[in-house]
Amino acid sequence: MQPFSTHTGMVMPLDRVNVDTDQMVPKQFLKALTREGFGRILFYDWRYLPGEKPNPEFVLNFPRYKGASVLLARANFGCGSSREHAPWGVKDYGFRVVVAPSYADIFYNNCFKNGILPATLPEEQIEELFQRTEKEEGYSLTVNLPNQTIADKHGLMFKFEIAPSRKEVLLKGLDDIGTTLLHEPDITAYEKSHAATATMFDAVDVKYYSNGH
Repeated sequence: MQPFSTHTGMVMPLDRVNVDTDQMVPKQFLKALTREGFGRILFYDWRYLPGEKPNPEFVLNFPRYKGASVLLARANFGCGSSREHAPWGVKDYGFRVVVAPSYADIFYNNCFKNGILPATLPEEQIEELFQRTEKEEGYSLTVNLPNQTIADKHGLMFKFEIAPSRKEVLLKGLDDIGTTLLHEPDITAYEKSHAATATMFDAVDVKYYSNGH
């Protein structure tokens, strides 16, 4: 997984509360076994008209937001079904950062497993970012994970909180497997110790039963 330190990107505003994972990736697309290709179907039912024609009224299709990599959202983002396909779609589309006032827990956790930073800001700061994004075409933000700041080129700067363990995972680019491998020496030592103990008990069992027990 690619490490995350600092990211600067154009902002796309999704001005809806309670955006759920079923809208991010509808159920008919859950049969895929790989993480690739979900960017095309992100927000499928809102994004396309019949025949997969782009819906000109949906924000993701606005020409001014083409190439955006920071997703600005409202409260309770990522609620609904506990499917990891939702962050797959967010990441595959090109978003590295989501900024919202609150998230559903499972979606929030899955973001870190997929190299996405879900930054949390108070409602009033989120509203300020929505207003600035609307007023300025090409509005961009710089998200600095080491400093835990979100800033624009006009002097605005907000601070966000994040658990140290989650911060470390993103900075080092670790998924669950990578995190486990950090403890490989301890795991190897335990397995060797366990194997030796198992061999000793097997030998005792053999001796016990060979004596007619």
